[in-house]
Amino acid sequence: MGKFIYEGGVKTEIEDRALLHLQLVITAKLRRGEPFPFSWREDASVGGGRTTVWMQPGSSLVFKYYGSRQPSINRGWVEGLAFTANSPGGLYLVPEPPDGGGPATEEVNVGPPE
Repeated sequence: MGKFIYEGGVKTEIEDRALLHLQLVITAKLRRGEPFPFSWREDASVGGGRTTVWMQPGSSLVFKYYGSRQPSINRGWVEGLAFTANSPGGLYLVPEPPDGGGPATEEVNVGPPE
């Protein structure tokens, strides 16, 4: 289970494979100078609810992985995540489609703002 840390304080645990795919989308958008919101649902063990952070170039981000091997990349998943990141609601985690499949739209443990 990896960890995403925003601006040194806001953090959430995300499975390593999902975290890698999120990192690819986040870094691509920030390299292009495109700010966007990133939202996730908090686990019930930390009180539930939802958190949204504003991602912009210059944001302090940490992607902490607990596994020693980098997972393989599913291009369809990257495309599905990029699709959400480019939408008005911003980036949220969607299920991984079968390798080579199209973008998924059903949310997983993070979701768009309501």
